[in-house]
Amino acid sequence: MKLLVIGSGGREHALAWKLARSPRVSRVFVAPGNAGTARADGLANLALTAVPELAEFARKEAIAFTVVGPEAPLAGGIVDAFRAAELRIFGPTRAAAQLESSKAFAKNFMTRHGIPTAAYGAFADARQAHDYLERQGAPIVIKADGLAAGKGVVVALDVSQAHAAVDMMLTEGRMGAAGSRVVIEQYLDGEEASFIVLSDGRHALPLATSQDHKRLLDGDRGPNTGGMGAYSPAPVITPGLHAKVMREVIHPVIAGMEKDGTPYVGFLYAGLMITEDGSIKVLEFNCRMGDPEAQPILLRLKSDLVLLIEHALAGGLDQVEAEWDTRVALGVVLAAHGYPDAPRKGDVIRGLPAPEEDSHVFHAGTALNGKDVVTSGGRVLTVTVLGPDVRAAQRRAYEIAERIRFEGMQFRRDIGHRALAAGRK
Repeated sequence: MKLLVIGSGGREHALAWKLARSPRVSRVFVAPGNAGTARADGLANLALTAVPELAEFARKEAIAFTVVGPEAPLAGGIVDAFRAAELRIFGPTRAAAQLESSKAFAKNFMTRHGIPTAAYGAFADARQAHDYLERQGAPIVIKADGLAAGKGVVVALDVSQAHAAVDMMLTEGRMGAAGSRVVIEQYLDGEEASFIVLSDGRHALPLATSQDHKRLLDGDRGPNTGGMGAYSPAPVITPGLHAKVMREVIHPVIAGMEKDGTPYVGFLYAGLMITEDGSIKVLEFNCRMGDPEAQPILLRLKSDLVLLIEHALAGGLDQVEAEWDTRVALGVVLAAHGYPDAPRKGDVIRGLPAPEEDSHVFHAGTALNGKDVVTSGGRVLTVTVLGPDVRAAQRRAYEIAERIRFEGMQFRRDIGHRALAAGRK
């Protein structure tokens, strides 16, 4: 069979790579893809981005099903368009994808369905937002309501910083349409974890847990990014906590979406805050796999991803289980000069290794310039490895990362530090 993956990042490279490993798959097309998907066996890039053209390609090529990687096409209604053309596609409809495309929608949904989350207020008027900040004080969190590529969140440690964030979004319009409304929410302290499941509209199949590193610099300092690395499993998610997340978050979301008339089919990502007393609150929902969480999760997945998605599309996720490699997977993002504010493009990348059984360098912001692989985005590569424990995986990932070179390359050197600090090897 032939498959289609929509997107061009590291998540999409990992999805396409895993799908192509199925013995039933002859080719995975990636639209538009990157230099990594252009050069990999079993994958082929497709220079199409318009939904009607993608749908026509899927029809002509008899694509068995399409997987949507990033959030923007989901928010734009690509699933609705493919379904209208009677094409199989894995992802939520535009209405269901509001769980990610609107922070206010997600907060209202959680409040309505009793899903634990931080107290909040939503504002389109700057004066009302400033008044709310004066009443609440700091620390506090300001979020752009719309899609902002992981960069629309300001954790304000003092009130002046909070006011500046509101002005930046609502008054100055520096976040564009995404920041035309803001959600201001209670600051939560604890440990974050990523909890991702497949949903068929009624049932959920949990994937391996993971934890990413949002800040640019070691020690969780510097600006927020789309993610500088991740590892799986996340030891903070104990078996008891896993059951609690399924019971208090995942099942209520899927039941609530069905009750609201927008059944949720696709990957569902709950970004969680776990406090010292073991309580959980949802920080955000994403309507797709995380990036860079997808890379270590998929490297650990031993099951056939094609089979899992087929069950999801048929409404039968309760009839299948996922099998996991017992080793730890850890991914280190190599970012471009100037990331996250102004990433430079066009730097030649040297020293890229061939994939091995226990390691894979997934491409994200890369392109081909003749025979050279060059940078073309902020997060360029994710060096992802398997190891018997966090420390061994970390050591191996950095050994590989040190051999890759491009001008201005930057990366964190402490991915997995929370697990190590807590004595979790």
